[in-house]
Amino acid sequence: MDKKKLQKSRMWKYFVEATTDIIEEEGARAVTIRKVADRAGYNSATIYNYFDEFSHLLFFASMRLMQEYTVEVTRRMNESSCAIEQYEIAWECFCEYSFKQPDIFYSVFIRDLGDNPDNLLEKYYEFYPSDIVDVPAEIRMSLLEQNVVNRGNPILKRAAEQGNLDPDKIESLNEVTILIWQGMLMNFLNNRIEATPEEAASRTMVYVSEIINRLKI
Repeated sequence: MDKKKLQKSRMWKYFVEATTDIIEEEGARAVTIRKVADRAGYNSATIYNYFDEFSHLLFFASMRLMQEYTVEVTRRMNESSCAIEQYEIAWECFCEYSFKQPDIFYSVFIRDLGDNPDNLLEKYYEFYPSDIVDVPAEIRMSLLEQNVVNRGNPILKRAAEQGNLDPDKIESLNEVTILIWQGMLMNFLNNRIEATPEEAASRTMVYVSEIINRLKI
């Protein structure tokens, strides 16, 4: 059983890495099952022995490409001990990276996965535990929480404990900031707004910062 499990793990990673390579070379929209199969040297049917849906493969490969963001958001957030400031800093970093890599962040945080995202995230870190080893505990909770609506809660709960946010405003602040980002990212991806990635990130942060300033104490 251990040998079979090891073999399955190797094959799983093999397909994920092949997908990651295609994304880096051609972009996420260029990825197809056939291209992954050709790159890996297997037929397309074999891939479905390891992944229930194509979206899962994109999710895992996209997670591989978020390591730079994970390291950077951790570094920036550690520069402040004020939770409400950390929340705004985290959003600034999230916007910066998500508009530079919109297809990657869409695959991880917005795309319909046909499964509970928490299950996929747990599986990802089972195969790639080193991707999150150096992340501080509180930030790790936010990163591991795949439900985007809940991702900011550990930090916002501490903001309330520090007296900078009404506890009753935690849910609304978190949800509104997420809706702002989702709307802007989808408009950006669908060419509904004319903006560079930097301009789109900046415009999103104007609205996010305004909401934070209105609701914080």
